[in-house]
Amino acid sequence: MSAAPDRPTEAHHDPNGRFRNPWPSAAPHGLRDFLRWMASYDRRPDPAAPGTMPSARPAPTYPRSAASALTLTWIGHSTFLIQIGGVNVLTDPMWSDRASPVTFAGPRRFMPPALPLASLPPVDIVLQSHDHYDHLDLPTVRRLAARCPDAEWLVPLGLADWISRRGVRRVRELDWWDEASIAGLRVGAVPAQHFSGRGPRRNRSLWCGWTVAVPDGGPAAYFVGDTGLFPEFGAIAERRGPFDTALIPIGAYDPRWFMRPAHLDPEEAVGVCHELAAAQPHRPLLMTAMHWGTFKLTEEPLGEPPIRTRRAWEDAGFRASLLWIPRHGETRHVRG
Repeated sequence: MSAAPDRPTEAHHDPNGRFRNPWPSAAPHGLRDFLRWMASYDRRPDPAAPGTMPSARPAPTYPRSAASALTLTWIGHSTFLIQIGGVNVLTDPMWSDRASPVTFAGPRRFMPPALPLASLPPVDIVLQSHDHYDHLDLPTVRRLAARCPDAEWLVPLGLADWISRRGVRRVRELDWWDEASIAGLRVGAVPAQHFSGRGPRRNRSLWCGWTVAVPDGGPAAYFVGDTGLFPEFGAIAERRGPFDTALIPIGAYDPRWFMRPAHLDPEEAVGVCHELAAAQPHRPLLMTAMHWGTFKLTEEPLGEPPIRTRRAWEDAGFRASLLWIPRHGETRHVRG
């Protein structure tokens, strides 16, 4: 199935044909606030040197994992290879050196992609959370379209035309709470609190998280995407779970006065995992941390998010084995 192109009765659909966050916590910051942030931005070099974040040798399964398995490989930032139910799923693919519309400026990678694009196993599904440059990368889209022409791309409303015009043959749009059956998986778009836009025009396409599950109690994962804190995580677990793991962003959060509507901080991320776990008491939930240590997007030191996340996890008294902060390239067999 695919979503209807226009649903004006939905709270996240703007009457002018754009999209919006329907929660009071999501009040957007305008240009004046952005300029205020830029005027006070701490531009000292990051304490971490490029290439020095923790890393590991990737160990995905070629060509595909077993039908009962769930395996994650962190390639960097929000790019994961999720091998689930014998299907290879790629999230927010980003292989370029800069998160930018140009090659000579913009945030540059501190860590290279942990798995070369040419070394990927055959990709069956690509999940795109939104259109920001650190998540939707034009050269990567073109390379994947050429290398994996049969992959099906699932995108939020408003992105299919952009994707298809870059060479992708199979793409479909979903709205929040829509689901699709693909390659034996149940894949669904779920709410997130963020915004979209690759320039001054904002919110002409939607943003979302994604759930991926093997039906009838098989492996399941929740890719949160980019988000601030909003009140529907419990509902997502109840309606689309239970999950074996939730991939939750922990970086790009300072200064809080500016970033809070769009990005979780580590303490909020741990709270999100707790809310999800509380809604599925009969299946342990692994928190998988992402969106840190790859690009310098905001003011906190690159190495700070894991430290704060571990501290918040320990302070909450949660089981240490249920927190995974992967090294770049690390592979984990979550199930099967």
